[in-house]
Order: sequence, then C-alpha cells, then structure tokens
Amino acid sequence: MNDTTLKEPVKPAHLQASKPASSKAATVLKEHIVEVISDSGEGAQRCGQTLGSIAAKMGNGIWTVEIIPAEIRPPARSVAGASGIRIRIGAGPITNGGDETRLVVAFNEQVLLGRVRAGELRSDCIILLESMWRDHPDAKISASYVETYDELVKAGYRVHEIPMERECLTLVSDARRGKNMFALGMLCSIYSLDLQLAREQIALTFGKKHADVVKSNVVLLEAGYQWAEANLDFKYSIPGVRSKEPQIVVNGNVALALGVLASGMEICAMYPITPATSASHYLAEVFEKIGGVVHQAEDEIAACSFAVGASYAGKCTVTITSGPGFSLKQEAIGLAVMGEIPLVVVNVQRGGPSTGQPTKAEQGDALAAIFGSHGDAPKVVMAASTIEDCFYSIITARKIAETFNMVVVVLTDANLASSQQPFPRPQFSAAWVAPPVDQSAIPAGALPYDWDATTGLARRFIPGQPNGMHTLTGLAHDRQSHVAYDPESNEESLRARSLKLAALQKTLKAPPVFGDKSGDLLVIGWGSNKGAIEEAVETLRAEGAKVSSMHLRFLQPLPPGIKEAMQRFKRVMTIESNWCDSPEDEIIDEDNRRYSALAMLLRSRYLVDVDCWSEVRGQPIKPSTICRVIRDKLKHKPAKAKKS
Repeated sequence: MNDTTLKEPVKPAHLQASKPASSKAATVLKEHIVEVISDSGEGAQRCGQTLGSIAAKMGNGIWTVEIIPAEIRPPARSVAGASGIRIRIGAGPITNGGDETRLVVAFNEQVLLGRVRAGELRSDCIILLESMWRDHPDAKISASYVETYDELVKAGYRVHEIPMERECLTLVSDARRGKNMFALGMLCSIYSLDLQLAREQIALTFGKKHADVVKSNVVLLEAGYQWAEANLDFKYSIPGVRSKEPQIVVNGNVALALGVLASGMEICAMYPITPATSASHYLAEVFEKIGGVVHQAEDEIAACSFAVGASYAGKCTVTITSGPGFSLKQEAIGLAVMGEIPLVVVNVQRGGPSTGQPTKAEQGDALAAIFGSHGDAPKVVMAASTIEDCFYSIITARKIAETFNMVVVVLTDANLASSQQPFPRPQFSAAWVAPPVDQSAIPAGALPYDWDATTGLARRFIPGQPNGMHTLTGLAHDRQSHVAYDPESNEESLRARSLKLAALQKTLKAPPVFGDKSGDLLVIGWGSNKGAIEEAVETLRAEGAKVSSMHLRFLQPLPPGIKEAMQRFKRVMTIESNWCDSPEDEIIDEDNRRYSALAMLLRSRYLVDVDCWSEVRGQPIKPSTICRVIRDKLKHKPAKAKKS
C-alpha cells in the first residue's frame, strides 16, 4: 500500500533523530476526534489505524470507525467516494466513535464535502486540506477547489491549506502512495505523540515488506511531523495512563478470528462477503500454524454445508458471513438444527435488504437470526457488544454449541468489524477448548436421539464410534434416527429441540442494570450500541435524570431477570440500529406501527409497554443523539391507560 521509492539523496540525518522539543505549548484535552479522508487507495485508513495504535501504546483510550464507500472503485474526487477513518482519542477508556469531528485531514475538497453534508464535522472543526488542487491545470478542478474552500471558511470552519503533495514529492516518486504517512506525521505532532513509537509502529505495520519500504514511510512520517512543528500554530496533548497489563489493539473481525483460534475450533468455512471477509483473511494467515483450516467454498450454501459436515464428523466448525450470505445459509442451518449438530454461525451485519449497503452499519438481522428458517428451528442467538466481546463471544458460542448440540448464531456488525479498541491481552485458558473427540464404544441399547425428558439433551454420536452407526438425514426422525412421519415422533423431536433453549436459559445470569436499579426510564439495547448508550446515560445521570440502561448479550433465549428490572421503571424503551416507525408520522398509530426488533421481542415476551427509537443512517449512533432522544422521552409524560 505504501511501496514508495525514496528519491536521492536520502533524507537528511537530522530527520532521523528522536522527537525534537516543540516550542509550542500544547493544549491539554480530555479527548478529541480526528478524521482522515481521501479517495480510495490513498491509505487514509492505514494512517488512522496506525495513529490509533500509537495513541493506545501511549496509554490513551481509542475507538476507530472506518468510512468506506459502497463501491469497490468509486470515482476519484467524488463526494460519494470518500474513504477514510475516524479516530476518537481519550484520556480514559473510549467505548464508541463519539460525536462531531474536531479535526479532519482531507486529501481533496470533494471527499471532505461528503462529511460536511452528512453533518459529521463540528461547526468550528479544524480542516487540514491538501492545497495541490488550487493550481490544478484543469480549470474546473481548480474552480471547484476554490469555491469549496471559500464556502468552508465562510461557514466558520478553520481551514489550513497543506502542501502535502509538494512536500512528499521532494522525498518520493509517487506522492499518492506516501501522503498518508506524511499526514500521520502531522497528526503525531498535533497530538504530541511519541515519534519513536510511531517509527516502531510503522516498522511493525510494514514488517513483511522490504526494508526500503519501511525506511521511506519513516522518512515521510518524519517530514510530516517536522512540517507541522514548523507551520501549524496549534498543538494538543491528551494525557494517557499506560496499562500495567499487556494490551492488544485489534478490530472486531480480528478479535473474532482470535476467538476462533482460542476456542479450539479447527475449521472455518466461508465465502467472501463484506464486511465479514477480513476475519477469514486473518485466519488464512495464522490458522494453519495451529492445525486449522480455512475453507473458501464456491458459495455461501456450500460453505455452510461444508461446516455442517465437518461438525458432524466430530468437531465444532464455524462459518462466517454477512446478511445476504446468512440468508443463503438458512437451509443448511436447518439441517444442523434437525440433525442436532453443533455449529457456530457468525453474521457480521450490514445494511439491507438485498445487497443494501454493504459497507454500512446496521442491526437488521436479529429477527432473521431467531426466526429466519422454515419450520421450527430453535437456535441460540448472541450479540457481541464490544471489540473484546467479539473475542469471548466466539469461545462461549463454541462451548454452548457442543454442550447442547445446537446452532449458535453470533451477531456482530460493520461498526464492530472495522473499529479498533484496546483491551487486555487474553490469557489462554485450557477450559476454552473442547475435550478430545469421544471415540469410546456406545453402550448397548443407546439411541442416537435418546432425548432427556427434562432438558431435551441427548448424547452426541460421532461417526466411527463402535455401536454408534445410524442414518442421518434432514428428514423428520424418531429416537433411532429412522425417518418418521407419524405425529408422535415429529412432536417429540420438536419438543426436545425447544427444551434445549429452556435448559440453557436456566444457566444464564440476569443482565446487569447500568445505573440505579429503578427510576423514570430504562433504556435497553444490544450489540455495538452499548458504548454510546451507556455514555449517554452517564451524561444524563450527571444532569440529574433518573435513567438507567441494560444491555443484552443473549437474544435467544432471553436471560432471566429482564421483566423484573423493567417493572422497577416508569417507562422502558429500546435504542437500536434497525427500523421502527415514528409515531410522529401522520399515518402511524398503535394499530399499524412497526416496532424495532428488540422492542418487538420484549413486548411479546413480557407483555410490557416497551417503546422504541431507532436510527438507520448506516453509521454508529452518536451519544449526543441518544441524549437528545432520552431527554425528549423524559419530557413527555406517559399517557394514562383508558378505563374500560
């Protein structure tokens, strides 16, 4: 990505020195949000990921959010083609992408316009704008730049023109493939980050490439740092506290791939699909080192069928996909349910329906995960809420799948998939992995589906076990695994498979309440909105509001204690990233309103009047937005029930 070639002579020696002392006084901040925006292929995301890693190593909390265009190769210099990353850096732990951006580095004015029009920038945002377009030989491009620049200044943005192209061309032959490291150097200066740590991070990032690649990127980093030190009149410092225990900084897809490794699963079968694919990329690099296999099938159906077959052979297999692929896998998932074969299915949700918004975040697949099958096909459905949770959810899912011989669906989303966050380096536990495959002889008279009357559980038969031979199909069957269409056998098997969910539910703990145990409003969420919801609740509680929140990790079965918690609050609402109708719409009333997924589940399960609010803008919900929604909710008194 940054295979830049150094021009001769080599960079002067003074730029190879350690971080110089700055004459500028740094303004101390609690947190800041910065974005790097470019055309696709210019390395904005690599720049931001590296910046986040450096800040994390200095003890800062970070959360990154990638900004990815829907098209693979969008037109250059287009509003829709903005590709980049948002980095929230804090003095303490950071759990979400935050609110408006305070500083942005833009490689052209068109990609910047997309962020302005989306309302992502604070009104006094500092903009570091590549100035090469002002004197571009194409008069239309030059005019567009000047017009946009003037509009931004008039709107109140603090715009600094930066000659990144010109500065980079004094060092490398292709500025487009090195400008991101120049920008990284500027940001290291602006945020008072350790330049030596930045050099080390670049060496780590490009460690698999030739030494000259690392060298050229370090030179560009240092040039950007020096330019910012000499030419920018502002500087910030966000104090960090270095962790006393080892930390890792990864995105959600890498975290779930690490979870696959740690869980003892040995096979991942999948077909590439955005935004899930990078999980298989990581596994493909490392899985074989511990005896694992990544199988890329010809399509999603084949991938799931392969996973079911591999699990039937004695292990538990994982298949990773996103929304459209999850839909295609449904029949094979049904086979695993009918055969009671353990299987872990990861659905990295994205915008839909159909191909929808492949690169945007949404939580639209909860009901599909629970009910999306023909017939009654009970599955366990979990939802990861943080980057760290992506890791541990996979381990938990494998244990449940093999304990109950069930399909376990783990929901993440595009927000978690590409966002980075530091968390304590997991310390491996032997309890995470499955015991060796049982190949002992089956006792005489034991049946392949000898369902327990209370739990629905039955011993798992592994192919090759003496006395264990039986026929397995996707057809209805009896305890002997014989195809059986009689009413009694069908109803008995349905009952047994359903009882497993009840048995698992008995083992779950009640989800904790964030805040007071009672009050005016309880906000319930699931998935990647956890950090934003809890930050908003914390802000409002500091203002005196009697609001608390609860976050659900299990969507099926729902854990115990939820109804009791809801009853301690005057009102309950969910906040989700899937659709619900707004009561403000003229045509919407209580008879036709569609509720969001979790609200629908809670209303039907507990017969409690749960309200809902949702946002489906293809991006993470902001804490300030949630604050506004909750304030509006608290202002309006609940309607009194009509007397019959």
